[in-house]
Amino acid sequence: MAVKSLQEFLSTTQEKDVSADAFELESLHMLEVRVDGMIWAKAGSMVARKGGVKFTRQGLLEQGLGTLLKKMVSGEGLQLMKAEGQGRVYLADAGKQVTLLRLAGESIFVNGNDVLAFEQGIESKITMMKKVAGMLSGGLFNIKLSGSGIVAITSHYEPMTLPVTAQGGPVFTDPNATVAWSGSLVPEIVADISLGTLVGRGSGETLQMKFAGEGWVVVQPYEEVSFQSKG
Repeated sequence: MAVKSLQEFLSTTQEKDVSADAFELESLHMLEVRVDGMIWAKAGSMVARKGGVKFTRQGLLEQGLGTLLKKMVSGEGLQLMKAEGQGRVYLADAGKQVTLLRLAGESIFVNGNDVLAFEQGIESKITMMKKVAGMLSGGLFNIKLSGSGIVAITSHYEPMTLPVTAQGGPVFTDPNATVAWSGSLVPEIVADISLGTLVGRGSGETLQMKFAGEGWVVVQPYEEVSFQSKG
């Protein structure tokens, strides 16, 4: 890459306001949120802030008793923090690519590791895949996001969306590489022993998510280590 003068560097890397939305991407890996009230963000994702914004960790019962119990059973869950007040917050998660989605009454499911932030008008609910809890380290938890507002999700590198249709048959994905799917789909966990030594991180058998019906599923070209199969 060409050497830049100090002024060229400052000009090309400074924050830019090109959208009227509260959520704006400063780069593929950095999210700026103009806080005017309250938003939810992944705990630990703040890299900078300006203005009068206060951060508080999500209370035990703020998302309901059911969510608390699921966190206790799984031993994990999406740790959220509230950003309240007026100012700007800059969020990132291990350099992962950020995608902004505007929900208008729809519901989507997102891998628990891949939720970065969402507006106050979005309702979140933890869903657990019970059958996989003993097969994958820490189990497998997902977040159902529904309502109206902007959601920021993350992925390692460029995500790819696969359509799921009744005519085309089911789509199988690696749980470690599955980012999100449409609210109309209810995935099933299946095991394929014959693939255990060929794909994925499993030893002995490979767990897959089976999507059937009408909808879509998003995958990334990367496997989340935290969902690594037990050996």
